[in-house]
Amino acid sequence: MAHIFMFTPDKIRNIAIIAHVDHGKTTMLDGLLKQSHTFRSNSAEMGETLIMDSGDQEHERGITITAKTTAITYNGYKINIIDTPGHADFGGEVERTLQMADGVLLIVDAAEGPMPQTKFVLSKALELGLKPLVIINKIDKPARRIEEVKDEVADLFLELATDDSQLDYPVYYAIGRDGKAWTEMPADPSEPADLTPIFEAIINQIPAPKVDLDAPFRMLVTSLQYDSFLGKYALGRIERGMAKASANIVLIDYDDNVKNVKIEKLFTYEGLEKKEIKEACAGDIVAITGVGDAKIGETLADPADPTPLPRIEVEKPTISIYMGPNTSPFKGREGEFNTSRQIADRLNRELETNVSLRVEPDGIGFKVSGRGELHLSVLIEAMRREGYEFEVGRPQVVLVEENGKTMEPMEELFTEVAPEYVGAVAQEVGARHAELLNQETSSQGMIRTTYRITSRAMIGLHNILLTATKGTIIMSSTPDGYEPLGAPLTGLRNGVLIAAEQGQSTAYALANAEARGELYIGPGVDVYAGEIVGLNKRKEDLEINVCKGKQLTNMRSKSSDGAIQLTPYTQMSLEQCLDFIENDELLEVTPKNLRLRKAELDPIKRKRARHI
Repeated sequence: MAHIFMFTPDKIRNIAIIAHVDHGKTTMLDGLLKQSHTFRSNSAEMGETLIMDSGDQEHERGITITAKTTAITYNGYKINIIDTPGHADFGGEVERTLQMADGVLLIVDAAEGPMPQTKFVLSKALELGLKPLVIINKIDKPARRIEEVKDEVADLFLELATDDSQLDYPVYYAIGRDGKAWTEMPADPSEPADLTPIFEAIINQIPAPKVDLDAPFRMLVTSLQYDSFLGKYALGRIERGMAKASANIVLIDYDDNVKNVKIEKLFTYEGLEKKEIKEACAGDIVAITGVGDAKIGETLADPADPTPLPRIEVEKPTISIYMGPNTSPFKGREGEFNTSRQIADRLNRELETNVSLRVEPDGIGFKVSGRGELHLSVLIEAMRREGYEFEVGRPQVVLVEENGKTMEPMEELFTEVAPEYVGAVAQEVGARHAELLNQETSSQGMIRTTYRITSRAMIGLHNILLTATKGTIIMSSTPDGYEPLGAPLTGLRNGVLIAAEQGQSTAYALANAEARGELYIGPGVDVYAGEIVGLNKRKEDLEINVCKGKQLTNMRSKSSDGAIQLTPYTQMSLEQCLDFIENDELLEVTPKNLRLRKAELDPIKRKRARHI
């Protein structure tokens, strides 16, 4: 084991990088890692981008899903950096990891300016009293509007600041993709530069952690990680005292029960890797093994002073889904894990690291609640890839009771579209009873609109607006409190085409079905009675035979007997499927397929249920 120098608190800086989705947060971190010489010049990481986005779904979706910690050294200082997700659905990750920081790098796109998630993450940072550094990124964009964005940032700080000192923040200008930054807006962004201004700002502007080295050891468990060799790691920032390998400590749980444990191994971060060390001082971020029972939000402490730290509080879940074992005729064909017990075990493991998730029993399955559809779909996709087979129901809002009234969550919805699509967007959100808060025209002629809308009405809206604007809309939303439950939303979708029997779909049958609506399957697909195979042109559901073959005779048809030409069928993503299903429908999820189906497969029982 190589010797790792222990940094004293005055030589430690703990920062989190926060931003809206796609504003350049992770690429900025790539530049900091590379220019701090964290990697050897010939290492593979020097040629990579989005180094911190290590998960398959993070690469595929192009977003950060889980917060990650890294560390670099610069001029004798250790800089612990926390890369946070930019999407509102993963706000729980942001809220818990900000606990470890003393300052934040707020990155804002030079063209888009502050967006809803920018407001959300900045408000959390300022509530915790963290020192902000503002970086206007992507200043080489032709559509940049530097002065306007600076004014918008200033307005945001005026709205969110908890004291006047937070209004005094430095502003830097950067092209994160190229690893360049300036203290003043350059006349020519193509001129040579590096990230030295950002490194210097972190050291000189971000305060050192305020800690007591002489007090007994104490640390809040902020995150958990797993290793096939060493088991569970408990991650967090040491709040006071020293952490030492092999030291006896205690774990204080949520009920203030105290359990004796031991620090088996102690690690610090160096680049993307954990390095084993013998001791670490207050202010540093470490990973500890030997505390397998630890949960996020619990406290590790010296037995001499077993007092817990304040627990981590995150925003309540807003969306829930039913998740249970697959009950279709194809159960067990494609998945390795398909029992209720196996699903329960997997969800319980997820609860250990996913602080925004809630799981409750619901019949033979479970009610799984999270911060949004994306939050839940990432979990569903992860389980699917791990070999699980299950079914999920329509997303539902999580209602709360306040003063005897049923309340539903609200969201602030931001959209940006070209003028020709404003009417289409207004029509769709209007049908969902959204309240218009603000509308303005950007310097590029785009129409920016802010609505207040129920979380219930947001279900399925994203895909509808993408279609209505030919994929050009920019939209995002953030939680915006609660209001009394409003009127139900009806008639937002047509009926469906339902397979009438089990078998294999044929081109002949599908050619006849095309006249009925939009198909979701092609020929040669195994289907079962009650499976949804398309969208009807009318409001009612319609059963059709998609397995019928052409009757063979020895007589030639007067018409051409050539190959049947089918319109390409629509293949929906996981998120589109979740948005599509209604209350009486389910989505069958397997490692190989996504199948839409009616909850009740028997047509007679379905009709009877409709008339009850």
